[in-house]
Amino acid sequence: MVRGGKVLPFASEKEFKATVDIVKKFQDGVGKELHQKLQQRARTKRNWLEEWWLDSAYLESRIPSQLNVNFGGPAPYLEHCWPPAEGTDLQRCSIITWHTLQYWNLIRTERLAPQKSGKTPLDMDQFRMLFCTCKVPGVKKDTIRNYFKTEREGPCPSHLVVLCRGRIFTFDGLCDGQILTPPELLRQLSYVKEYCEGEPEGDGVSALTTEERTRWAKAREHLISIDPHNKNILETIQSSLFVISLDEMKPYSTPDNYTNHAPYDAMVLVSLCWYLDQQLRATEGEWKGSDEVRCLPTPEELVFTVDEKVQSDISHAKQQYLESTRDLQIVCYAFTAFGKAAIKDRKLHPDTFIQLAMQLAYYRMHNRPGSCYETAMTRKFYHGRTETMRPCTLEAMIWCKAMMDPASDVNAKRKAMVQAAHKHNKLMIEAQEGKGFDRHLLGLYLIAKEEGLPTPEIFTDPIYAKSGGGGNFVLSSSLVGYTTVLGAVAPMVHHGYGFFYRIRDDRIVVSITAWKSCRQTDAAILFNNFSSSLHEMLQVATTAQL
Repeated sequence: MVRGGKVLPFASEKEFKATVDIVKKFQDGVGKELHQKLQQRARTKRNWLEEWWLDSAYLESRIPSQLNVNFGGPAPYLEHCWPPAEGTDLQRCSIITWHTLQYWNLIRTERLAPQKSGKTPLDMDQFRMLFCTCKVPGVKKDTIRNYFKTEREGPCPSHLVVLCRGRIFTFDGLCDGQILTPPELLRQLSYVKEYCEGEPEGDGVSALTTEERTRWAKAREHLISIDPHNKNILETIQSSLFVISLDEMKPYSTPDNYTNHAPYDAMVLVSLCWYLDQQLRATEGEWKGSDEVRCLPTPEELVFTVDEKVQSDISHAKQQYLESTRDLQIVCYAFTAFGKAAIKDRKLHPDTFIQLAMQLAYYRMHNRPGSCYETAMTRKFYHGRTETMRPCTLEAMIWCKAMMDPASDVNAKRKAMVQAAHKHNKLMIEAQEGKGFDRHLLGLYLIAKEEGLPTPEIFTDPIYAKSGGGGNFVLSSSLVGYTTVLGAVAPMVHHGYGFFYRIRDDRIVVSITAWKSCRQTDAAILFNNFSSSLHEMLQVATTAQL
């Protein structure tokens, strides 16, 4: 049930009293009945949330997946072995593709080592969805098509799809059962690039995937109705290992469109990128093997039959996507004054330290608490995904006010910071152990919906949304790890921010997003406040210890 400390920062005394009454009424009334029904569901399913979460968080959403749902970012290996150099894009792409195919083969042959949290193995089911998977649009609800199979399960698609200048090509990533070498991949990609440079620009049917989901679904249905061959092309694209885009100038999106699906969390992609980073670092970004190229079939162009309506749909998709990308502000900065090492020296948890700095930055900038979502991984459990950890606690707000109060001395600030950090750590552990409440509340809401019951008052209480309930968090945040990998997500709400970060020994690298059309928000100013907060916090932690 909702705990008072989670809504108190956002409510007046009168509002809080009303919320307490609503919660008590829910707990003693319909909430008890809904909880019993949820327990019944849990007895028949190994993971009662799995299907619901996929449906409600991803498949029923009608907003465009690009920008709003997909996680994207630059490749990590740009930092150390591949500084920008003109004319090397295809060579780099070939090597990245080869290493990515090696990762696919590790999963397919079930040789990918299980990840662990301490000594506890984590559920690896999401890795099945990393390749050969597509979110197919539906008029009311999308569906996941997964074509991946392990070696024991049978044949798995091994073809790739390449996009270039509005045209679509495909070729097999294997030859005689062996993964194509980087020189062979270069041959295939060079063919596509050179062919497209000598031909007019294609129809750009792939732009339809950036549309609002219902519009894309209807456009897809029309595309299939024109010519049965169009359905075969769509099936080829859907079942492909992944999609490579060779277009040099395009709006911000995922680097190789690896994240065009929804059935896995960003950390699965981070794991792949970290693998690529390690492999490229070990080989200095070079191919050490043979330059021999076998006799390969040339890539096949996939040409849709289109009519005026399809062309109009494509034009509309391009326009709305262009407008969306122009509206999204993205900043990616490195804070280099200190990193994990200095924070741990002060006996503080690095992730907690950053979350508190983010709270202080938001509070200083907007003069109010910022309802915040932080990802808590629940892969200790069967097919576990995530739980919501809510960093905007009462303790965090007391600390923010102490930091802003000129009359507050350094020891008072440190005491408040330690209490806020302790509360954060406690809640994160609870969330990771499946003891959070957001997914539970979602279950109660969905049970009521499934049973055709009226929406319980707890979910229509203004404080529920104001505190972040129902996906209304103004700060959507996640630690993507202690590696070189970073990405970005769009804000959950129009007046909010996306805040992803990675922590290194000597730096903290942050990507922040905001919508330019919202005059209240500015990602660059938030980063400046965040940097100031980090400096102040380290000073408080250091000075108070003396």
